[in-house]
Amino acid sequence: MPDSQQNDQLLHLVFGGELETLDGVRFRDLSDLDIVGIYPNFKAAQAAWKAKAQQTVDNAHMRYFVVHLHRLLDPEEDH
Repeated sequence: MPDSQQNDQLLHLVFGGELETLDGVRFRDLSDLDIVGIYPNFKAAQAAWKAKAQQTVDNAHMRYFVVHLHRLLDPEEDH
């Protein structure tokens, strides 16, 4: 049984890549995705997302995303 400290980890994945079009979410090259990292909470993930988005601001097709991994790991949880 997981302890309460593990339950408090709301894991988030930050990743991005170049999109085929500006109005979709289909990546140009899946082998070229940028996996920024996995973070223990949304605040840390958002900071990493913002930093990467600012680094790539000159490329309109480049997009970064935050995925709420904790929701995938425990879909019954309401965080």
